Amino acid sequence: MKRFACVAILLPLFLQAGEPVLHEEFRSLDAWERLTFPKIPDHTEYAIEADDDRAVLRAESRASASGLVSKDSFDVYAHPRMNWRWKVDNIYFNRNVREKDGDDYPIRIYVLFEYDPDKASFGQRVQYRAARLLYGEYPPHRTLNYVWSSAEDTPDIYPNPFTDRARMIPLRRGPAHVGEWVEESVHIVEDYRRAFGEDPPRIARIAIMNDSDNTGEAAVSWVDWIRAE
Repeated sequence: MKRFACVAILLPLFLQAGEPVLHEEFRSLDAWERLTFPKIPDHTEYAIEADDDRAVLRAESRASASGLVSKDSFDVYAHPRMNWRWKVDNIYFNRNVREKDGDDYPIRIYVLFEYDPDKASFGQRVQYRAARLLYGEYPPHRTLNYVWSSAEDTPDIYPNPFTDRARMIPLRRGPAHVGEWVEESVHIVEDYRRAFGEDPPRIARIAIMNDSDNTGEAAVSWVDWIRAE
């Protein structure tokens, strides 16, 4: 399923108290893995480019979808606050983001919460074991999608139209601030509790995606830096 993993570069974990567990400035993509989907042949292009005197991540989609997933994980209870700076060059004409044909965003920052077999029901263990045999690893237990939404009339949190394991959280809506760098700050543990009504799994990874495969449109977006602390 397209949004099964839909589901950003992490540095090694710091042991010192108060240090950010993630401080990505996008000088390379060495700490990232490509995320592609079997039924989507056209992939988003990701590259490092210069913006004035700093490096930024550039993402361009043209009726395409694919993502970047961090290779490292972190403890969300020890580091619940995430901050980043992003920009988009446009939003999509099809703004029906709560339906499958409009489930595209010029930029998303995901938090992928890892499946914990010790806390799963028997049915969940069977389901995830089958998925692991098929894909080679467990899919995320649940995901938070922080998005730059093309629609202005969305609620603060709403379910993804492809899977009930994902929740969409629009931090920006509509054309306001298009073409501008914008800083965001979120508390991922509190957002998970609001989204799913329970405490999140302890371990998570970060992902980034610019997608336009459902709408057939195109967008360019950038991420300057990401921190979790």
